[in-house]
Amino acid sequence: SGDTTFSWVAFGWGDKGFYLETPTWAELKFSTAFKAMFFLSTTAMHVSFHHSLKENDSCRKICINKESYSKLIEYIINSFQIKDNEPILISGASYGENDLFYEAKGTYNLFFTCNTWANKGLKEADLKACFWTPFDTSILDKYKN
Repeated sequence: SGDTTFSWVAFGWGDKGFYLETPTWAELKFSTAFKAMFFLSTTAMHVSFHHSLKENDSCRKICINKESYSKLIEYIINSFQIKDNEPILISGASYGENDLFYEAKGTYNLFFTCNTWANKGLKEADLKACFWTPFDTSILDKYKN
């Protein structure tokens, strides 16, 4: 959209097939789920831009110091596939005007999900994290007010 007034950027890592072929759970195909669960597909980074965010059951505010912030940014950057010093954009892929998809490193599977990726990022940044979590509930519970 060319809008430069966004205050927030959100990063997600996950199965490329889920991201690009399944905009809603109603559109989930067995073949996409099977490939994702059993190491048979690639991954993508979803980057979305927001004017505002509100805390709720699926969004928590975390205050962190500069060192943890730097570690978290490094973890996120290292999740992108890079070519010619740039992340590799997946052309034509988005849910709307305020998001983009990029090629990612790693393999999504039954044991390493998008929530496991997020939890690992918290660990890398020396923040509260779970031992292991395939679901977001455990992570979000760590940051309840």
